[in-house]
Amino acid sequence: MSIKEFLNEITLEELEELREEKLKLLNRVPTLSFSKIDFSNLLDIVKISRDFDDTIFSEWFNFSKDISQNEIDFLQAIIDDNRYLIDSYKEEDLKVKVITPILNRVKFLDFKNGFRDFYEEKLTYQTDRFTLTGTTDFFVSKGLEFAQKPFFFIQEFKRSLKGDDPRPQLLAELIAGVELNNWKTIRGAYIIGESWSFVILNRVDKDSYKYYVSRTFSSTNIEDLKLIYKNLLFVKNEIIEIIEREKN
Repeated sequence: MSIKEFLNEITLEELEELREEKLKLLNRVPTLSFSKIDFSNLLDIVKISRDFDDTIFSEWFNFSKDISQNEIDFLQAIIDDNRYLIDSYKEEDLKVKVITPILNRVKFLDFKNGFRDFYEEKLTYQTDRFTLTGTTDFFVSKGLEFAQKPFFFIQEFKRSLKGDDPRPQLLAELIAGVELNNWKTIRGAYIIGESWSFVILNRVDKDSYKYYVSRTFSSTNIEDLKLIYKNLLFVKNEIIEIIEREKN
């Protein structure tokens, strides 16, 4: 059948359906993956800027929690076992030997309050303008069998910034978390080799955000590692407080 014959036989209703399908294709909502997003992609879909006011971390980093000598010995053992090799670790080495033991010691699993840590979990946030989706490295969420409400994210167990930049990836996950929860603020962290950086994202307006990045903490320095551990304990304590408030 020629194009002319096709056009002669097509009905106005069928032509309208074809036009609608074409419009859908032209107006297709972009889907961005957490693992591939960069700052350029992020700025295409939202307004986001960094604020350099470090005082926002004061409550978090001054958490008045004493840690025991047993916990300090545990952290020192991690340093002793890994400090000479950590720069050569692949991502899975870093995760298994350094990061996961610390997270397990914090113990985000809480049967009483119904939350735990999730690894390699799918997360999706969709608007009429864009979709953020992908498999996250780690987040703590309400729910035991299934993640229901993400509270805190850690992104990218990477060796260095020579690879993909973990910052926009973490920020995209934090945007998804803050919007899915209808919150104003959410916390996270990213890890590059031995260095940990903590992040706070604030929702300013619709599709508008400010974020704050802490100084780096070295997991091969005992004083810094003690602070990393306490910062994670603060997050756990805050999650418990949030859940308890929701019960009342």
